[in-house]
Amino acid sequence: MKDDARLLVFQTAFPGDVVLALPVVQALKKALPRAHIGFVATPAGASLLQNHPAISSVLVFDKRGEDRGAAGLRRSAARLREEGFEVAVVPHRSIRSAFVTALARIPRRIGFSTSAGRMFLTESVSYDRNAHEIDRNLSLLGPLGLTPGTRALPSLYPSCADVAAVDTLIQSWHHRGGKSGRWVALAPGSVWATKRWPAAHYVSLARMLVEKGRTAVIIGGAEDRPLGEQIAGAVGGNSALNAAGSLSLLQSAEFIRRCDLLVSNDSAPMHLAVAMRVPVVALFGPTIPAFGFAPLGASDIVLGLQGLRCRGCRIHGGPECPVGTFECMIALSPGEVFRAVESLLVHSSVG
Repeated sequence: MKDDARLLVFQTAFPGDVVLALPVVQALKKALPRAHIGFVATPAGASLLQNHPAISSVLVFDKRGEDRGAAGLRRSAARLREEGFEVAVVPHRSIRSAFVTALARIPRRIGFSTSAGRMFLTESVSYDRNAHEIDRNLSLLGPLGLTPGTRALPSLYPSCADVAAVDTLIQSWHHRGGKSGRWVALAPGSVWATKRWPAAHYVSLARMLVEKGRTAVIIGGAEDRPLGEQIAGAVGGNSALNAAGSLSLLQSAEFIRRCDLLVSNDSAPMHLAVAMRVPVVALFGPTIPAFGFAPLGASDIVLGLQGLRCRGCRIHGGPECPVGTFECMIALSPGEVFRAVESLLVHSSVG
Protein backbone atom coordinates (compact mmCIF):
# COMPACT_ATOMS: atom_id res chain seq x y z
CA MET A 1 0.00 0.00 0.00
CA LYS A 2 1.56 3.30 -1.08
CA ASP A 3 1.95 6.06 1.48
CA ASP A 4 -0.23 8.56 -0.36
CA ALA A 5 -3.10 6.19 -1.18
CA ARG A 6 -6.68 7.47 -1.30
CA LEU A 7 -8.66 5.40 1.16
CA LEU A 8 -12.33 5.40 2.13
CA VAL A 9 -14.21 4.15 5.18
CA PHE A 10 -17.93 3.65 4.52
CA GLN A 11 -20.15 3.44 7.61
CA THR A 12 -23.70 4.73 7.26
CA ALA A 13 -25.30 2.99 10.24
CA PHE A 14 -26.11 4.74 13.54
CA PRO A 15 -23.83 7.40 15.10
CA GLY A 16 -22.59 4.88 17.66
CA ASP A 17 -21.43 2.63 14.83
CA VAL A 18 -19.58 5.57 13.30
CA VAL A 19 -17.71 6.11 16.58
CA LEU A 20 -16.80 2.43 16.68
CA ALA A 21 -15.33 2.72 13.16
CA LEU A 22 -13.01 5.58 14.13
CA PRO A 23 -10.21 3.24 15.30
CA VAL A 24 -9.99 2.10 11.66
CA VAL A 25 -9.22 5.60 10.37
CA GLN A 26 -6.92 6.21 13.31
CA ALA A 27 -4.99 3.02 12.51
CA LEU A 28 -4.85 3.92 8.81
CA LYS A 29 -3.49 7.38 9.59
CA LYS A 30 -0.86 5.95 11.93
CA ALA A 31 0.32 3.43 9.34
CA LEU A 32 0.01 5.72 6.31
CA PRO A 33 0.38 9.32 7.52
CA ARG A 34 0.41 10.74 3.97
CA ALA A 35 -2.74 8.93 2.86
CA HIS A 36 -5.96 10.76 2.04
CA ILE A 37 -8.61 9.15 4.24
CA GLY A 38 -12.25 9.83 3.43
CA PHE A 39 -15.23 8.81 5.51
CA VAL A 40 -18.80 8.34 4.27
CA ALA A 41 -21.55 8.64 6.88
CA THR A 42 -25.15 9.76 7.25
CA PRO A 43 -25.75 13.42 8.15
CA ALA A 44 -25.89 12.55 11.86
CA GLY A 45 -22.79 10.38 11.70
CA ALA A 46 -20.92 12.93 9.62
CA SER A 47 -21.49 15.60 12.26
CA LEU A 48 -19.36 13.56 14.66
CA LEU A 49 -16.39 13.45 12.31
CA GLN A 50 -15.67 17.17 12.15
CA ASN A 51 -12.16 18.22 13.20
CA HIS A 52 -10.86 14.64 13.37
CA PRO A 53 -7.15 14.80 12.53
CA ALA A 54 -7.11 11.35 10.91
CA ILE A 55 -9.89 12.18 8.44
CA SER A 56 -9.07 14.12 5.28
CA SER A 57 -12.64 14.48 3.98
CA VAL A 58 -16.15 13.73 5.19
CA LEU A 59 -18.73 12.75 2.60
CA VAL A 60 -22.41 12.72 3.51
CA PHE A 61 -24.67 9.94 2.27
CA ASP A 62 -28.25 10.93 3.14
CA LYS A 63 -29.74 7.52 2.54
CA ARG A 64 -33.15 8.47 3.97
CA GLY A 65 -33.22 11.87 2.28
CA GLU A 66 -31.87 13.25 -0.97
CA ASP A 67 -29.67 10.21 -1.64
CA ARG A 68 -32.43 7.62 -1.32
CA GLY A 69 -33.60 5.58 -4.27
CA ALA A 70 -31.84 4.59 -7.47
CA ALA A 71 -31.14 8.18 -8.55
CA GLY A 72 -29.62 8.99 -5.18
CA LEU A 73 -27.38 5.93 -5.32
CA ARG A 74 -26.13 6.92 -8.76
CA ARG A 75 -25.39 10.48 -7.63
CA SER A 76 -23.56 9.26 -4.53
CA ALA A 77 -21.52 6.79 -6.56
CA ALA A 78 -20.62 9.51 -9.06
CA ARG A 79 -19.39 11.77 -6.26
CA LEU A 80 -17.22 8.98 -4.88
CA ARG A 81 -15.88 8.16 -8.35
CA GLU A 82 -14.71 11.75 -8.74
CA GLU A 83 -12.71 11.44 -5.51
CA GLY A 84 -10.54 8.70 -7.02
CA PHE A 85 -10.54 6.38 -4.02
CA GLU A 86 -8.42 3.28 -4.47
CA VAL A 87 -9.65 1.27 -1.47
CA ALA A 88 -12.98 1.21 0.36
CA VAL A 89 -13.22 -0.34 3.81
CA VAL A 90 -16.89 -1.12 4.49
CA PRO A 91 -17.72 -2.11 8.10
CA HIS A 92 -21.44 -1.59 7.44
CA ARG A 93 -22.90 -4.92 6.43
CA SER A 94 -25.72 -3.57 4.27
CA ILE A 95 -26.18 -4.34 0.60
CA ARG A 96 -26.54 -0.63 -0.16
CA SER A 97 -23.14 0.30 1.30
CA ALA A 98 -21.27 -2.35 -0.67
CA PHE A 99 -23.23 -1.62 -3.83
CA VAL A 100 -22.44 2.12 -3.78
CA THR A 101 -18.70 1.46 -3.52
CA ALA A 102 -18.92 -0.96 -6.45
CA LEU A 103 -21.00 1.50 -8.48
CA ALA A 104 -18.30 4.10 -7.74
CA ARG A 105 -15.76 1.69 -9.31
CA ILE A 106 -13.45 1.73 -6.33
CA PRO A 107 -10.91 -0.98 -7.26
CA ARG A 108 -10.57 -2.66 -3.85
CA ARG A 109 -13.66 -3.04 -1.67
CA ILE A 110 -13.16 -4.79 1.66
CA GLY A 111 -16.01 -5.85 3.93
CA PHE A 112 -17.29 -8.69 6.05
CA SER A 113 -18.14 -12.15 4.78
CA THR A 114 -21.56 -11.75 6.45
CA SER A 115 -22.37 -8.57 4.53
CA ALA A 116 -25.64 -8.63 2.63
CA GLY A 117 -23.69 -7.00 -0.19
CA ARG A 118 -20.69 -9.34 -0.17
CA MET A 119 -21.18 -10.04 -3.90
CA PHE A 120 -20.14 -6.41 -4.52
CA LEU A 121 -16.93 -6.70 -2.47
CA THR A 122 -13.56 -7.64 -3.91
CA GLU A 123 -12.28 -9.02 -0.60
CA SER A 124 -14.10 -10.26 2.47
CA VAL A 125 -13.03 -10.86 6.05
CA SER A 126 -14.59 -13.29 8.48
CA TYR A 127 -16.97 -11.63 10.95
CA ASP A 128 -15.96 -12.83 14.41
CA ARG A 129 -19.15 -12.86 16.47
CA ASN A 130 -17.12 -13.33 19.67
CA ALA A 131 -15.00 -10.20 19.18
CA HIS A 132 -15.69 -6.59 20.09
CA GLU A 133 -16.94 -4.44 17.22
CA ILE A 134 -13.79 -2.29 17.31
CA ASP A 135 -11.63 -5.39 16.85
CA ARG A 136 -13.94 -6.70 14.12
CA ASN A 137 -13.64 -3.41 12.27
CA LEU A 138 -9.86 -3.36 12.63
CA SER A 139 -9.70 -6.86 11.15
CA LEU A 140 -10.83 -5.33 7.84
CA LEU A 141 -7.35 -3.82 7.53
CA GLY A 142 -5.81 -7.29 7.29
CA PRO A 143 -6.06 -7.49 3.47
CA LEU A 144 -4.08 -4.23 3.34
CA GLY A 145 -1.27 -5.83 5.31
CA LEU A 146 -2.05 -3.72 8.36
CA THR A 147 -2.42 -5.45 11.71
CA PRO A 148 -2.70 -2.89 14.53
CA GLY A 149 -0.81 -4.28 17.48
CA THR A 150 -2.86 -2.65 20.21
CA ARG A 151 -6.48 -1.67 20.15
CA ALA A 152 -6.98 2.10 20.17
CA LEU A 153 -10.12 3.66 21.56
CA PRO A 154 -12.01 6.09 19.31
CA SER A 155 -11.48 9.81 19.79
CA LEU A 156 -13.75 12.80 19.06
CA TYR A 157 -12.76 16.44 18.66
CA PRO A 158 -15.37 19.07 19.59
CA SER A 159 -14.58 22.49 18.16
CA CYS A 160 -14.14 25.80 19.99
CA ALA A 161 -17.70 26.60 18.92
CA ASP A 162 -18.91 23.35 20.52
CA VAL A 163 -17.14 24.28 23.76
CA ALA A 164 -18.72 27.74 23.67
CA ALA A 165 -22.20 26.24 23.11
CA VAL A 166 -21.83 24.10 26.22
CA ASP A 167 -20.53 27.10 28.18
CA THR A 168 -23.62 29.08 27.14
CA LEU A 169 -25.99 26.29 28.16
CA ILE A 170 -24.37 25.98 31.59
CA GLN A 171 -24.42 29.74 32.10
CA SER A 172 -28.12 29.82 31.19
CA TRP A 173 -28.76 27.00 33.66
CA HIS A 174 -27.06 28.92 36.46
CA HIS A 175 -28.92 32.10 35.50
CA ARG A 176 -32.20 30.23 35.95
CA GLY A 177 -31.15 29.19 39.43
CA GLY A 178 -29.85 25.77 38.53
CA LYS A 179 -27.68 24.19 41.18
CA SER A 180 -24.01 23.64 40.59
CA GLY A 181 -22.66 20.45 42.13
CA ARG A 182 -20.63 17.79 40.35
CA TRP A 183 -22.12 16.78 36.99
CA VAL A 184 -23.31 13.23 36.32
CA ALA A 185 -24.66 12.68 32.80
CA LEU A 186 -27.71 10.49 32.18
CA ALA A 187 -28.64 9.18 28.72
CA PRO A 188 -32.16 7.70 29.02
CA GLY A 189 -32.98 7.51 25.32
CA SER A 190 -32.55 4.95 22.56
CA VAL A 191 -33.92 4.34 19.10
CA TRP A 192 -35.12 0.96 20.42
CA ALA A 193 -37.79 0.99 23.14
CA THR A 194 -36.57 -2.18 24.85
CA LYS A 195 -33.11 -0.66 25.39
CA ARG A 196 -34.55 2.14 27.55
CA TRP A 197 -34.21 1.73 31.29
CA PRO A 198 -37.57 2.93 32.71
CA ALA A 199 -37.92 6.69 33.18
CA ALA A 200 -39.06 6.15 36.77
CA HIS A 201 -35.77 4.37 37.48
CA TYR A 202 -33.81 7.31 36.05
CA VAL A 203 -35.82 9.63 38.29
CA SER A 204 -34.99 7.53 41.36
CA LEU A 205 -31.30 7.44 40.39
CA ALA A 206 -31.21 11.20 39.80
CA ARG A 207 -32.74 11.83 43.22
CA MET A 208 -30.09 9.66 44.85
CA LEU A 209 -27.40 11.62 43.04
CA VAL A 210 -28.91 14.92 44.15
CA GLU A 211 -28.92 13.75 47.77
CA LYS A 212 -25.16 13.28 47.39
CA GLY A 213 -24.73 16.84 46.18
CA ARG A 214 -24.49 16.04 42.48
CA THR A 215 -26.31 17.56 39.52
CA ALA A 216 -27.86 15.27 36.90
CA VAL A 217 -27.61 16.43 33.28
CA ILE A 218 -29.77 14.59 30.78
CA ILE A 219 -28.15 14.04 27.37
CA GLY A 220 -29.92 13.09 24.17
CA GLY A 221 -31.35 14.21 20.85
CA ALA A 222 -34.43 16.26 20.11
CA GLU A 223 -36.53 13.09 20.20
CA ASP A 224 -35.42 12.56 23.81
CA ARG A 225 -36.37 16.03 25.02
CA PRO A 226 -39.86 15.09 26.33
CA LEU A 227 -38.33 12.16 28.23
CA GLY A 228 -35.67 14.49 29.63
CA GLU A 229 -38.33 16.98 30.73
CA GLN A 230 -40.24 14.18 32.43
CA ILE A 231 -37.17 13.08 34.38
CA ALA A 232 -35.93 16.57 35.24
CA GLY A 233 -39.40 17.72 36.23
CA ALA A 234 -39.89 14.74 38.54
CA VAL A 235 -36.54 15.39 40.23
CA GLY A 236 -37.39 19.08 40.67
CA GLY A 237 -35.55 21.61 42.75
CA ASN A 238 -33.29 22.84 39.93
CA SER A 239 -31.13 19.78 40.47
CA ALA A 240 -31.47 18.17 37.05
CA LEU A 241 -30.66 19.91 33.77
CA ASN A 242 -32.37 18.63 30.66
CA ALA A 243 -29.89 19.20 27.83
CA ALA A 244 -31.59 16.72 25.48
CA GLY A 245 -32.32 18.38 22.17
CA SER A 246 -30.25 21.45 23.03
CA LEU A 247 -26.88 20.21 21.81
CA SER A 248 -25.42 18.64 18.69
CA LEU A 249 -23.72 15.26 18.96
CA LEU A 250 -20.25 16.80 19.28
CA GLN A 251 -21.56 19.34 21.79
CA SER A 252 -23.09 16.48 23.77
CA ALA A 253 -19.69 14.79 23.72
CA GLU A 254 -18.15 18.00 25.08
CA PHE A 255 -20.73 18.17 27.88
CA ILE A 256 -20.10 14.53 28.73
CA ARG A 257 -16.37 15.35 28.92
CA ARG A 258 -17.12 17.77 31.73
CA CYS A 259 -19.04 15.20 33.74
CA ASP A 260 -17.65 12.82 36.34
CA LEU A 261 -19.30 9.92 34.54
CA LEU A 262 -22.18 8.87 32.32
CA VAL A 263 -25.04 6.47 33.06
CA SER A 264 -26.37 5.27 29.73
CA ASN A 265 -28.53 2.72 28.02
CA ASP A 266 -26.83 0.69 25.29
CA SER A 267 -26.91 3.65 22.89
CA ALA A 268 -24.74 6.26 21.16
CA PRO A 269 -23.95 8.44 24.23
CA MET A 270 -22.16 5.45 25.76
CA HIS A 271 -19.73 5.47 22.81
CA LEU A 272 -19.38 9.27 22.98
CA ALA A 273 -18.26 8.94 26.59
CA VAL A 274 -15.66 6.31 25.70
CA ALA A 275 -14.36 8.58 22.94
CA MET A 276 -14.07 11.43 25.46
CA ARG A 277 -12.42 9.15 28.07
CA VAL A 278 -15.26 9.58 30.58
CA PRO A 279 -16.22 6.56 32.75
CA VAL A 280 -19.50 4.83 31.89
CA VAL A 281 -22.05 2.81 33.80
CA ALA A 282 -23.80 1.05 30.91
CA LEU A 283 -27.24 -0.55 31.32
CA PHE A 284 -27.74 -3.60 29.11
CA GLY A 285 -31.17 -5.21 29.01
CA PRO A 286 -32.18 -7.09 25.85
CA THR A 287 -28.67 -6.74 24.44
CA ILE A 288 -25.59 -8.28 26.04
CA PRO A 289 -21.86 -7.39 26.00
CA ALA A 290 -21.12 -10.60 24.10
CA PHE A 291 -22.63 -8.99 21.00
CA GLY A 292 -19.50 -6.81 20.92
CA PHE A 293 -20.80 -3.29 21.61
CA ALA A 294 -20.00 -2.76 25.30
CA PRO A 295 -17.89 0.23 26.38
CA LEU A 296 -14.16 -0.44 26.58
CA GLY A 297 -12.94 2.29 28.94
CA ALA A 298 -10.52 1.10 31.60
CA SER A 299 -12.98 1.50 34.47
CA ASP A 300 -16.34 1.19 32.70
CA ILE A 301 -19.04 -0.92 34.34
CA VAL A 302 -21.69 -2.88 32.44
CA LEU A 303 -24.81 -3.85 34.38
CA GLY A 304 -27.38 -6.40 33.28
CA LEU A 305 -29.79 -8.78 34.98
CA GLN A 306 -28.13 -12.17 35.23
CA GLY A 307 -29.90 -15.50 34.91
CA LEU A 308 -32.56 -14.52 32.37
CA ARG A 309 -32.58 -17.11 29.60
CA CYS A 310 -34.27 -14.67 27.21
CA ARG A 311 -31.51 -12.04 27.44
CA GLY A 312 -29.66 -11.43 24.26
CA CYS A 313 -32.98 -11.59 22.42
CA ARG A 314 -31.99 -9.13 19.68
CA ILE A 315 -28.70 -7.52 18.71
CA HIS A 316 -30.37 -4.10 18.36
CA GLY A 317 -33.17 -4.44 20.89
CA GLY A 318 -36.67 -3.91 19.54
CA PRO A 319 -39.94 -1.98 19.81
CA GLU A 320 -41.33 -4.29 22.51
CA CYS A 321 -40.26 -7.13 24.78
CA PRO A 322 -40.69 -10.42 22.87
CA VAL A 323 -41.83 -12.26 26.03
CA GLY A 324 -43.96 -9.39 27.31
CA THR A 325 -42.30 -8.88 30.72
CA PHE A 326 -39.46 -6.35 30.11
CA GLU A 327 -37.94 -7.91 33.22
CA CYS A 328 -34.38 -7.37 32.02
CA MET A 329 -34.80 -3.61 32.48
CA ILE A 330 -37.49 -3.32 35.15
CA ALA A 331 -35.65 -5.61 37.57
CA LEU A 332 -32.38 -3.67 37.19
CA SER A 333 -32.89 -1.49 40.24
CA PRO A 334 -31.91 2.17 40.73
CA GLY A 335 -30.15 1.13 43.93
CA GLU A 336 -27.88 -1.27 42.07
CA VAL A 337 -27.04 1.37 39.47
CA PHE A 338 -26.38 3.97 42.16
CA ARG A 339 -24.00 1.63 43.96
CA ALA A 340 -22.12 1.10 40.69
CA VAL A 341 -21.93 4.87 40.20
CA GLU A 342 -20.59 5.41 43.71
CA SER A 343 -18.03 2.63 43.40
CA LEU A 344 -16.83 4.00 40.08
CA LEU A 345 -16.50 7.52 41.45
CA VAL A 346 -14.52 6.30 44.42
CA HIS A 347 -12.35 4.04 42.27
CA SER A 348 -11.60 6.83 39.80
CA SER A 349 -11.00 9.39 42.57
CA VAL A 350 -13.54 11.85 41.16
CA GLY A 351 -16.01 11.54 44.02
